[in-house]
Formats: sequence, structure tokens, C-alpha cells
Amino acid sequence: MRLAVFDLDGTLVDSLPDLADSVNILLQDYGLSELDVGAVRSMIGDGVAVLVERALSRSGPGAATIDRQKATKRFMEIYGPRATERSRLFPGAKATLIRMRDQGWHLAVCTNKPVSAARSILEGYGLMDLLSAVGGGDSFATRKPDSGHLLGTIRLADGDAADSVMIGDHANDIRTATGAGACSIFAAWGYGIPACADGATATATTIDEVPEIAARLLPGAC
Repeated sequence: MRLAVFDLDGTLVDSLPDLADSVNILLQDYGLSELDVGAVRSMIGDGVAVLVERALSRSGPGAATIDRQKATKRFMEIYGPRATERSRLFPGAKATLIRMRDQGWHLAVCTNKPVSAARSILEGYGLMDLLSAVGGGDSFATRKPDSGHLLGTIRLADGDAADSVMIGDHANDIRTATGAGACSIFAAWGYGIPACADGATATATTIDEVPEIAARLLPGAC
């Protein structure tokens, strides 16, 4: 069984518009300066709590006394209802998943986003029926870049790391794959800078290239 594990934000879904809007609504609630989209883009990939921490830290000294746990909860209250308001699947994302499924691949998602939010987004875009498993940032004791997050997702999908490939746009995706003993494909169309590809087994410029590259890395089930 060959398993392709995809990151969510910046890999399958262009979620930056809704994340940026939610960050700025949160900052407005606290009377803090808003951030531009480029700044928010650089903060994505390490989970909601880290995104909120980075946003508050960048918004000025007035954020120092804000309770981070309460701010994270408030962010999810803002983001939850609007998670797919302006976000979109990257062009070719659903077609790529369908193509890989039809080629015999099993598919999963491994994201640092809370699993309930991830599932809701995947349902909204009609992707859940294509997936064997979804591993969120709160699904296990660890999350990316810890290899335990990917290994846990692989187990949920009844797969094996040696027959799996991780596809993602962040250095965390590459690191978790390396630690788990899985192949990795850097998603160059996403939010990560070129340096995030360090250590990747391969790089794909567009998501349409993923099936062919993955087939070269794992030509058949072991």
C-alpha cells in the first residue's frame, strides 16, 4: 500500500486570506495594529497557538499582557465560521487527489491545524471521502515537525512509513518526513520559502506534478 500524506494550509488549500482576516479581527478586538497579508503568511505552519503568539508579538508592545490561551480560543471563534469564506483549493488539488486515488494510492492529511477545523474544511471542499485519515495538531501528543505526528497519521491510515510520501510547503513537513523515515516532496507552490525544501527527497513546482514524482519515489507497494 502506497500512502500520500498531504499538508493542508499552503499545500491543498490557499487559506491565507481567511487566516489573515481572522488575525486582524483578533488584533482589532485587542485594539492592536493590523498586519499585512505577507506578514501573516510568514507565520503559518506551526499551529494556531504559535500563529496567535507571532501575530500578537508583531503587533506592538501593548500585546505583552494579553493572555495567549484566551487569545487563541478567541481566534478559533473568529476563524471557525469563516475558514472557507475566501480560502480556495489550489488549482488542480482535488483533481490530483482523485488521480492518485485512481492510481491506487491511499491518501491522508497531516496538519498542525486542530483536527476538527481541518475536517470541517476538508468536508467543505468535498475531500473527506478521498482520505483514509486526518491527523490534526491536537490528534496526538506531538505535532509537526516531530515525527510522531506523521507516524500517528500513517498509523491511522493503516500505512507504513517506508511506503509513504509527505507532501508539504513548510520545513516542518520535510523534517517530520525525514524523522519518520518517509519520502518527502516540497510543495513549491505554497507559502514556504525555498530554504524550506532543504532535506526534501524531491520538489514539485505545481500540485499537478505530484503524482508523477510520487510514483518515481515509490514505484510500487513494498
